[in-house]
Amino acid sequence: MTKRDYYEVLEVPKTANSDEVKKAYRKLALKYHPDRNKGDKESEERFKEAAEAYEVLSDPEKRQLYDRFGHAGLQQTGFRGFRDFDDIFSSFGDIFEEFFGFGSRGGQRTHARRGADIRYEVSISFMDAAKGMETEVDVSRHERCDECGGLGTKDGAQPSVCSTCGGRGTITRSQGFFSISTTCPKCQGSGTVITDPCKKCRGVGRILISKKLSLRIPAGVDTGSRLRLQGEGEPGDPGAPPGDLYVFIRVEPHQVFRRQDDDILVAVPIPYSLATLGGDIEIPTLDGQDHMEIPQGTQSGQDFRLSGKGIPHLRGRGRGDLVVVVYIQTPKKLNKEEEELIRRLAEIEGVKVTQKKRGFFSKNK
Repeated sequence: MTKRDYYEVLEVPKTANSDEVKKAYRKLALKYHPDRNKGDKESEERFKEAAEAYEVLSDPEKRQLYDRFGHAGLQQTGFRGFRDFDDIFSSFGDIFEEFFGFGSRGGQRTHARRGADIRYEVSISFMDAAKGMETEVDVSRHERCDECGGLGTKDGAQPSVCSTCGGRGTITRSQGFFSISTTCPKCQGSGTVITDPCKKCRGVGRILISKKLSLRIPAGVDTGSRLRLQGEGEPGDPGAPPGDLYVFIRVEPHQVFRRQDDDILVAVPIPYSLATLGGDIEIPTLDGQDHMEIPQGTQSGQDFRLSGKGIPHLRGRGRGDLVVVVYIQTPKKLNKEEEELIRRLAEIEGVKVTQKKRGFFSKNK
């Protein structure tokens, strides 16, 4: 579905100032408010559309991006509008109170807070990070009490209006010429109190549970990568959306491979003869053993790049490279024939080497 122009939605010109934008939104919010148009799907969509337009045009930075690049410019910032009515009311609670004298959906002021986000850490192997995997995570979090529906009251009854603040959530004290408003100490700003709490949650409205969640880890993640599971965090206040679950990845080191961005480095030992004359060697890769040709005269520490055999790009197509670093392996023990051949080579090269040690009996022969 193609989105309409935000200025067209609010019925204001592009030169409209902030007060004109707010006034236009107030008119549409009053006209299409869901409490005044129960069951009217078209009015619900117009209400959401107006809220999204106001969110953008009332914010100088978002408005500047929209004026320059349109809807595409906002997508680059991660802006996706609102998920539902509760998302709108929790974001614009103060605006609605200013417009209509009430908060989210009734005649009393509410302070519906979005649920808190949860942080979860998971360790995975180097190969799982390179190839991707699916797993389950066991997350401890709170959930709305099914006994009271999150209200915290016995049998799901509505909380009572706070007698101290009269449901406003604040109390006002006059000091001389000044009036000072503070949060109500009895209801903590909610405007309501629970006189008969739910036995299951003891009036809290939520209970602690352990929940298994399926998690798909894409190929190419690295230590510090973060995955977001929307709506899987702590529950919000009644009428407010839940938080999100953020899974942070830690990748365990590998015995053979070392990662450098999306490239993989691997060190492979080769004998002196192969480095000198060239030949074929077997090398480890993410997909198993493979073969690589070594040219004549290869030096110790020389590297060879195999394109497309590294880590898959996390945010794009293709893969990094496999960088094979070869080093010449010096033998610690030689048999008689090998030692004689190397000594002969040293003579040809004019290299002075340690003389062969003579045994006790050969010394006294």
